Amino acid sequence: MLSARDRRDGPPAEGAAAGLQGFAVDKTFLSSLKGILLETELALTFIIFICFTASISAYMAAALLEFFITLAFLFLYATQYYLRFDRLNWPCLDFLRCVSAIIIFLVVSFAAVTSRDGAAIAAFYVMAGGLRCVIPAPTRLLPQVFGIILVSVFAYDAFKIYRTEMAPRTTQEAQQ
Repeated sequence: MLSARDRRDGPPAEGAAAGLQGFAVDKTFLSSLKGILLETELALTFIIFICFTASISAYMAAALLEFFITLAFLFLYATQYYLRFDRLNWPCLDFLRCVSAIIIFLVVSFAAVTSRDGAAIAAFYVMAGGLRCVIPAPTRLLPQVFGIILVSVFAYDAFKIYRTEMAPRTTQEAQQ
């Protein structure tokens, strides 16, 4: 009889009901540095998506795309399902995901900051006792600030991926 570990390591037997046993979440990954970085990227990307949706809807597609890409990577890493796709270079794909997110959020954040039209710089109107008071939008720069924070998180993630997975090894490190 095969143990649960043996069944998890190999592909399911032909004709056997695999169910969801291949999608068990690795809780140690979620508490590791890489897991925390992916969770932080996912949360900040979702916050930026909500902010862009509320203020500058023209830029929400970029945030939504990065949210789904980060969610896919978190799912694949947390369930260790990426090990089944052994022909893909996962560190390189993860590095390219980070670099593309850095470029996208830098462009979108600076474009949103310099934007002169749309709801981002429009004032909120508040009815107070029958008088219309114009209150400058306090959340106007919120997506841009979160965008810059997210760019720094993606840059740190890309740096860690490069240092641990992609950096050329010296001859002394390769011999050890």
